[in-house]
Amino acid sequence: MIRSAMLVTLGIFVTWFIATFVVVLSFLAPNENRMHRIARLWARALLFLSNTRVDVRGAENIPAGKPAVFMANHQSDFDIFIVLAHIPVQFRWLAKKELFHIPIFGPAMRKAGYIEIDRQNRERAFKSLDEAAEKIGQGKCVMTFPEGTRSRDGRMKPFKQGTFYLAIKSGAPIIPISIIGSGEIMPKRSLQVNPGRIIMAIDKPIPVTGYTIETRAKLIERVQGVILKNYNYWKAVRQGDATDAGKAAA
Repeated sequence: MIRSAMLVTLGIFVTWFIATFVVVLSFLAPNENRMHRIARLWARALLFLSNTRVDVRGAENIPAGKPAVFMANHQSDFDIFIVLAHIPVQFRWLAKKELFHIPIFGPAMRKAGYIEIDRQNRERAFKSLDEAAEKIGQGKCVMTFPEGTRSRDGRMKPFKQGTFYLAIKSGAPIIPISIIGSGEIMPKRSLQVNPGRIIMAIDKPIPVTGYTIETRAKLIERVQGVILKNYNYWKAVRQGDATDAGKAAA
């Protein structure tokens, strides 16, 4: 518990320092790509401090220099650090508006070009999705957690339709990402931080051509199926590694 308290305190300090630096830098030399690179360093620093190792599978499935919509399952706040640190392309977050209200951190997100979405206001939510589609049209990638919130028990929640509206409207392919083990590092509604190993599995892009807003339920089912399949497979692999390690230690 003492270790977790020290890590959380140190993490808050690192976050505050880097967010302040980003805000100040944005006035001196505004550049969204530079801000995102700094955010990536922030994420790597927090993963290092928490002794969290991430094994990436399928990085070759990310199309270089092409826009895409990344979609990942969501179990922990550490998912943010994981994808920031280990997705090797520029992307912009589509994030709930509450995060943008956090002092210093929120303004830093805006300076990095991240997009605020208001889940309580349908009109504003679609306006945010249109803004995200514009960024994709400019060649940017967008990162989302289609469950909308973290799972407490590891079970995947139903995917919200908004991000699929975004993918279909922009025409950008969806890249399914399965994150395995993050809920053990820092469970939802907990400040306990445990060292460990994460697997992030990236599958091949799923084209949205042929789907419409009216038929997006089929696209949702397809994407969620891929993410769940890879999650279950790599979870079994990860548990097998742990079992083998336990036998070796015995």
